Amino acid sequence: QVQIVESGGGLVQPGGSLRLSCAASGRTFSSYAMGWFRQAPGKEREFVAHISRSGSNTYYAESAEGRFTISRDNAKNTVYLQMNSLKPEDTAVYYCNTYPPFPSWGQGTQVTVSS
Repeated sequence: QVQIVESGGGLVQPGGSLRLSCAASGRTFSSYAMGWFRQAPGKEREFVAHISRSGSNTYYAESAEGRFTISRDNAKNTVYLQMNSLKPEDTAVYYCNTYPPFPSWGQGTQVTVSS
């Protein structure tokens, strides 16, 4: 199983950018497709993006398409989420997990988009 720590969240103005990182432990990191998910206050956790084991294939939720980019560095056991043109509705706790996700989740990283 992969242990995960997310980082990179913060407060940003609408239209701004953030880059989230997901550091994973375990020698089998490259064996897993990875994904980013988010949970806004009072809402269910939702899928944002996922990336294949090699990084050659990516897929985005409609809300993220064209604004977010998922990538990975298997040598560093790290997955990234570059978020541009952020909107207030992107405010949420962002989580990284395998894709499909394991039942256990990390602490996540808070992203707040507000002026």
